[in-house]
Amino acid sequence: MFLIMAPVCMAKLGARLFVLFLCLTIHAGMLQFAAASIQGYFGDIDMTCPSVCRCDEDFIYCNDRGLSSIPSLPPSASVLYLQNNHINNPGLPTSLERHLSVRVVYLYDNELDEFPMHLPPSVRELHLQDNNIRTIPRTTLARMPLLEKLHLDDNSISTVSIEDQAFADNPRLRLLFLSRNHLSSIPSGLPASLEELRLDDNRISTIPTHAFRGLNSLRCLVLDGNLLANQRIADDTFSRLSNLTELSLVRNSLQTPPVNLPSAHLQRLSLQDNALTHMPRGSLDGMHRLQRLDLSGNNLTTLPRGLFKDLDSLGQLLVRGNPWHCGCNLRWLYDWLRARGNTITVRGLTCHGPDRVRDLALIDLGSEMEECEVVRLTGTKDKGAVGGVESSTTNAPPQGSLFTLRSKRPGFGFPDSGLDYTLSSSGVGKSLALNVKPLSHNSIRVTWSAAQPSSSFRLSWLRQGTGNAMESITETLVRGDRQEYLLTSLQPRSSYIICMVPLAVSSESKSTVSGDADSDEALVCAKAETSDLSLSEEEVDEDSRQITSLPLAGIIGGATATVSLALIFGVFCWYGHRTGHLCSRDHYTRSSSRKSKTYDDYIESGTKKDNTILEIRGPGFQMTPMPACPPMQPKPLREDYIIHTIFPSNGTGLYKGSNHVSNAGHGTNRGYREGGIPDIDYCYT
Repeated sequence: MFLIMAPVCMAKLGARLFVLFLCLTIHAGMLQFAAASIQGYFGDIDMTCPSVCRCDEDFIYCNDRGLSSIPSLPPSASVLYLQNNHINNPGLPTSLERHLSVRVVYLYDNELDEFPMHLPPSVRELHLQDNNIRTIPRTTLARMPLLEKLHLDDNSISTVSIEDQAFADNPRLRLLFLSRNHLSSIPSGLPASLEELRLDDNRISTIPTHAFRGLNSLRCLVLDGNLLANQRIADDTFSRLSNLTELSLVRNSLQTPPVNLPSAHLQRLSLQDNALTHMPRGSLDGMHRLQRLDLSGNNLTTLPRGLFKDLDSLGQLLVRGNPWHCGCNLRWLYDWLRARGNTITVRGLTCHGPDRVRDLALIDLGSEMEECEVVRLTGTKDKGAVGGVESSTTNAPPQGSLFTLRSKRPGFGFPDSGLDYTLSSSGVGKSLALNVKPLSHNSIRVTWSAAQPSSSFRLSWLRQGTGNAMESITETLVRGDRQEYLLTSLQPRSSYIICMVPLAVSSESKSTVSGDADSDEALVCAKAETSDLSLSEEEVDEDSRQITSLPLAGIIGGATATVSLALIFGVFCWYGHRTGHLCSRDHYTRSSSRKSKTYDDYIESGTKKDNTILEIRGPGFQMTPMPACPPMQPKPLREDYIIHTIFPSNGTGLYKGSNHVSNAGHGTNRGYREGGIPDIDYCYT
């Protein structure tokens, strides 16, 4: 019985095992099908490259496709190239925030008018240049705490459109580009991590003391193409940037390099295309690591001795576009370049004067420089001086800015035009009394008396511009036996500050100032104003009037004769006009047409066409009576008038000046004059 039941049990067990195996097989197939379906679904949506783009692993190239929105991207995307499209702010989907592997986004040259939102928080480098972005909100930047590089060039960002503390939540930001925007000042609240800052081609005119506060990591600063001048840069602005290695101030309005430049780590200094007229001695001191110096496109004629004493690492010196005067004043530079040999590359050090060395390179003036003696007395004559006259040099304009109470400039101190003191036409010092007196519209006589004999005097004068603006200081040495000096070729209607200091010569033939050279005791200054070109006879100096005036009797007699002739001529004309013999308008009546006129409108209005008798300086009108002709016609009860427009003698119109010059300079907005819109300087009523 047992033998019969055994096969039956074995058969049932095999059937059960078969059913179990079949179930397991079906379940595995269902799992594989589900997995394949899920994989195919996500592959069609997110796992594949967009059809309009090209993908190379995690690099997604969707640039130059004419896109108006960002397509669906694979989750592995790391670098997005979306530039040169038509993507606007609505074209950025919210799903973009979930792509946490994106590190770099190129969105430049699109149609964004706001800072883009919904960018992944993992972004480290963002390119948004060449859009129309107007504001920088803090909340949007806070969504990208890992941001390191931000490019915002060529947008419409102004200083007021940058939200306060906009970069406070970006502690890793190292590079910020804001070139070619509408900034009028340095943005505030910049992160301390910043290493490179570009603000070129904006409208920045003022840099206060706190502008770069806290930017101790800044290494590269570019301020090209702005409106910077020395008077509007605080004295210690750049001194706070202790780690700065590159400073570029190209295309501004600087007359000298800014004071207190950071010298410890500076390697590149660019000052080309400014208005530099002087490089103060000491302005490059301490720059032992400077490798490249560019002074091209300025008004430099010479450089002070010892300017390059610390430039041991200088490898490039670019100075083209300056009117260099290659006299003995540059003998020290000639020796310095020869000593450096091939370790330095010089470009543009070509002589502009004197004529005998014009268009020659300074380094090639071997024989000319050998004739020079070592000049140790500042401002003395040397063999290279032209004509052997007293040499005059143009010194630095006042250093410092509007942020300081008094100007600061190294070396020879010059009085400030501030409100802390005033200057009169005379000055009395410890060892010198100075007196100045205007003689004409372009000359001032300077007289002085010294308490002690002096070998020479240093005479300096400075023309004051509008407000506190100053022009360059001009100096000359005067022999000690003289007591007066005449300043000529001055500007009319201008204020001049004239200073003098006595000099003494020591045994080493070195010029020293009598008294304390570091104080203002030896310096005596006075102020004088030149007169106008059209100065009346009452305002002319008494001495000049005695020389040029005619005898009073002759003047009275001439005036009497002139008045008598005028009266006789007037009576004759009146009589002829009354009788009708001198009427030149017999055929012109009130009822006649203006086309039948043969007389001259300009003569009738009292002004000749060449404007030699009556000078008209502004547009206006003149009314002249029209007496009735012919003479036999009864006199009308009223007189008619013709209004003639009188134009200025220089031929200008109502809205344009006589010298209309179109300024095509970079960064100017003066197109309204070319567009025919009247300017306030040219509009008359």
